[in-house]
Amino acid sequence: MSWTELERLVTTAEADHDLRRALKRCRSQAELVLAARRLGYRITSHDLSAALEDHRREQGRGQSQGQVGG
Repeated sequence: MSWTELERLVTTAEADHDLRRALKRCRSQAELVLAARRLGYRITSHDLSAALEDHRREQGRGQSQGQVGG
């Protein structure tokens, strides 16, 4: 898994408004992976699926502990 590449993409997108806007235009995981690869990030659709699953798990954990997530 190219988890570090995905983390690098997220970090860069958080700091770069234009990149973030371009990635938000992607309509599917496949489109997002293609856009990221064109920008030099070696991520896969599996990376995105795993990250989404982790995010959902963390949200569920926070809600079960009475935390408000955002």
